[in-house]
Amino acid sequence: MPTSLGRATTDAAPRYAKQLSSHFGRKIPTEETPDGGHRLTFQQTDVLLQPAEDHLLIKVTAPDASTLATIQEVVGSHLERFGRRNELTVTWERP
Repeated sequence: MPTSLGRATTDAAPRYAKQLSSHFGRKIPTEETPDGGHRLTFQQTDVLLQPAEDHLLIKVTAPDASTLATIQEVVGSHLERFGRRNELTVTWERP
């Protein structure tokens, strides 16, 4: 299954992870992970939000490349909109 990693440099990673989880939790299943992260489930696509001290790591695993690109765009654009005031950007890479 295709996977990509996104990274957003911020000192407020836990807040952004929780905000994304709360926002998407109105429409899709979400859960907090034991290590303080959040998991979002878009049908067959899994998104893991892992906050660190100086960044938020986003891991997307999808059934195909097209779905992967769509979910990257959806999650990334929401995060950037939430962090617009702090000029937050998400950089994606394929492992």
